[in-house]
Amino acid sequence: MIVCGDDGLAHRLAAELRGVYAEQVTLVVPPSVRRVRQPVVGRARAASAALLDRVVNAAVNRTGASGEPAASEQVVEAPEITEAVLTEVGADRAAALALVFDDDETNIRAALTARRLNPRIRLVLRLYNRRLGQHIEELLDQTAAVAAGDGQGEGLDASTTVLSDADTAAPALAATALAGTSKVVQTEGLVLRAVERQPRPGEVADPGLCTLALLSATSNDPAGADGSEGSGEHGPHLLPDEAAVASATGRGTVVLEQVSYSGPSLPAGRGGVPPFASLFSRRLRWSLAGLVGCVLALAVGLMIVTDEHPLYATYITLLDLFGINDPALHQSTARQVLQLLSGLVGLLLLPVLLAAVLEALGTFRSASALRKPPRGLGGHVVLLGLGKIGTRVLTRLRELNIPVVCVESDPDARGLATARRLRVPVVLGDVTQEGVLEAAKIHRAHALLALTSADTTNLEASLYARSVRPDLRVVLRLYDDDFATAVYRTLRAAHPNAPTRSRSVSHLAAPAFAGAMMGRQILGAIPVERRVLLFAEVDVAGHPQLEGRTAGEAFRAGAWRVLALNTSPPGGRRGEAGPPGEERVPASGLVWDLPPAYVLGPGDRVVLAATRRGLAELLGRRRRERAGA
Repeated sequence: MIVCGDDGLAHRLAAELRGVYAEQVTLVVPPSVRRVRQPVVGRARAASAALLDRVVNAAVNRTGASGEPAASEQVVEAPEITEAVLTEVGADRAAALALVFDDDETNIRAALTARRLNPRIRLVLRLYNRRLGQHIEELLDQTAAVAAGDGQGEGLDASTTVLSDADTAAPALAATALAGTSKVVQTEGLVLRAVERQPRPGEVADPGLCTLALLSATSNDPAGADGSEGSGEHGPHLLPDEAAVASATGRGTVVLEQVSYSGPSLPAGRGGVPPFASLFSRRLRWSLAGLVGCVLALAVGLMIVTDEHPLYATYITLLDLFGINDPALHQSTARQVLQLLSGLVGLLLLPVLLAAVLEALGTFRSASALRKPPRGLGGHVVLLGLGKIGTRVLTRLRELNIPVVCVESDPDARGLATARRLRVPVVLGDVTQEGVLEAAKIHRAHALLALTSADTTNLEASLYARSVRPDLRVVLRLYDDDFATAVYRTLRAAHPNAPTRSRSVSHLAAPAFAGAMMGRQILGAIPVERRVLLFAEVDVAGHPQLEGRTAGEAFRAGAWRVLALNTSPPGGRRGEAGPPGEERVPASGLVWDLPPAYVLGPGDRVVLAATRRGLAELLGRRRRERAGA
């Protein structure tokens, strides 16, 4: 496995491949990264290294010198990824290559070079641009298919997977800031929705479709939640069996609420507000509607008084409204009163029309202007940083109809355009300066999301926000695991009544990237406290843990669990119906309510939830069997 990158995701991905999957890894980094910023992965990296030593020693004891090569890591420094560098690190004979640079262009250029150098290599790209990523994925897959057709070998496994760390981490970060928010994994129309449920004392939470995890024993206490890395009696328990769920009375759970097909997503901007609503404010629209109602009422009154035709009565009303000189002399008192009322409404119409014109001109003139937080705003989320991660989290929060106020110090940040389009208030300024958080109404906010790329900035903003409001819900994005743990424990000890969460984007994204490098279609991941649960689509064929077993027998507590059966034909898309004579095949191609007695056949594809170690065990056994064959 070859990993090329310039930030923490590359180092964490390499540690994931070595420690969890026991793979040989070559890490390619720029010289500046190697010299200036050492690969700090903290306790996760140390644990992976210890696990690696145990795996290597066990492999040597079992197979000796003739066994598989011991898992190891080689670090290579290169200023850029050229064909010579890829040849030097062995890309022509590697199983997979991950390109996780922060720059999309760098990853695309290296991917095209690697595909030309080795059409059989499995590629995993990190791209922020989703539409471009789809086109690049299709292009690289087509190139691999052409190479396979030219007789370069059968069974070509040269899939291309384009992932985004921002898209992977954004739903988790948004859900962490909001209590009770569902955690959703959505890809290619497949929707998996998981929710946290807190039962009453002495009761067991509703399991939904199935229980994915038991939360920490202290999860009901804001000061004690999220405090375990995943082991021990009080830590979270992923994929528990029925006995463990039944005995966990009063303990919070993460349950699967829905597995469904959502159909194709609507294009952005469709089904939103009409153009008229984007030009005029709500107050002005109501004023115009009120004036139109008054005109109609006056026209009806004139029609009743004079017995005129409705069109003629409306015409006369408009003449009176616009002040055209046609006094109702020597006419009935009712007609004269209506004319006076029409003139009064006409006087009211003039300032409303002027305001509409000025507001419309101001909308076009200040299209690049940022909105300010409105007066009386409260219960909102304050989002610090509008970089790649912050922009994706902002979009996710607005999809949930959560009010947001953004704080950004860079006037040229990429997320400002998104904030303008979504009409989200933005405060421009350094969050470490006095008065910036106050302008974002932090004293009335529901939660603070500190998502800048600087750990110290996030920490300083969180400490200042807690000084203003001690019970504020705080979510920090921190790079170093050891630093995050120390900050987290200190904050929860100092503020026991306020929820505190620390999250790392690379920690949330690395499992999905590692699973894609192993050749599986990783649909997504959800965080469970400080652990990660993966959702993957796996072919049953070749897996003795699944093939020939019932759905109940295929479940292994703490490792993996079958959630749904994909009955769409191989190579087909989700949403296609099955054969005409086949029963129980929904239009989505998914059967999520599998009976425990259903036997998994070699032609089945299943959607399963798995821990990182469980998925590694599935993939590792299959790889060793192929090598032995």
